[in-house]
Amino acid sequence: MIKTQLVIVSCLVSLAALAQPYPSRPVKVIVPYPAGSTPDIVARTLSGKLQSALGQPFVVENRAGAGGNIGADAVAKSAPDGHTLLVAINGPVAVNKFLYKNMPYDSDKDLLPISLLATSPQMLVVIPSVGVENFKDFLAYARAHPGRLSYASVGGGSASHLTMELLKSDAKVFAVHIPYRGFPPAVTDMLAGNVQAMFAIIPAVLPQVKAGRMKALAVTGIKRSALAPEVPSVAEIGYPQLESLAWIGLLAPAGTAQAVVSRLGNETVRAMRTSDTQETLGKQGFDVVASSSTEFSAWIRRESAKWSRVIQSSGATAD
Repeated sequence: MIKTQLVIVSCLVSLAALAQPYPSRPVKVIVPYPAGSTPDIVARTLSGKLQSALGQPFVVENRAGAGGNIGADAVAKSAPDGHTLLVAINGPVAVNKFLYKNMPYDSDKDLLPISLLATSPQMLVVIPSVGVENFKDFLAYARAHPGRLSYASVGGGSASHLTMELLKSDAKVFAVHIPYRGFPPAVTDMLAGNVQAMFAIIPAVLPQVKAGRMKALAVTGIKRSALAPEVPSVAEIGYPQLESLAWIGLLAPAGTAQAVVSRLGNETVRAMRTSDTQETLGKQGFDVVASSSTEFSAWIRRESAKWSRVIQSSGATAD
């Protein structure tokens, strides 16, 4: 009898929660990267729009560490009521599960995709002393000098690392991996001539390219980037299989009510497609996507399948 009463009370509480307007209190938006990072800029831009549209504060909280796992885990373990959200890039959503031996959460089961917000290609850059003029010259140089070409990344398992591993596997070239803690030290060492090449987010290296201290060979998209329209895409030079996009998405804890997901998704699409949002993200090298939840889920599955193969073949790890 007591158990039956408890079940009834629990159901009534759940129904009452569903009946409440969303959001009913301030919403926490966790970004698992430092303030000022591109995901942080995107999260703050989106949060301001959602706050205006939905009538409650959307407060960004930065919880960096462990390749994004710390912040993502906090969201995964939060109440599935739409009042704690995650804005994250590829790693903690689709890639880290293949890089870390002990993940604190299951990204497939514990997180619910709401919208793929934006994507951006990376840029392949080399220092001038390498002496190559284009992407195909770079491949020829790497093949002619096995073991002499080194490349920087912003850490083991990062997009800058895995994209070069994808190229190495596909083009059958060899290059030595030199990991760094972020783009600033990697760029500094490249300019000093200690490492020859790198895949990087475009804003991190574009000033050096414009100054002639680095040479851009390609961007890893199907089309050229508006930030560097003079640089060819991998697709147009015959390597569409090397497409590698950095991306940012909005997610909630698994079990969040469909009504909440739908409202969040609809308002997110409206917010992301405004001209000022597109301008803000464009300055970061990102193109707005603003997908549906279903489309984002399919995207994550494709990305997971692609990068799991690269990680397995290269032996990449973040531990």
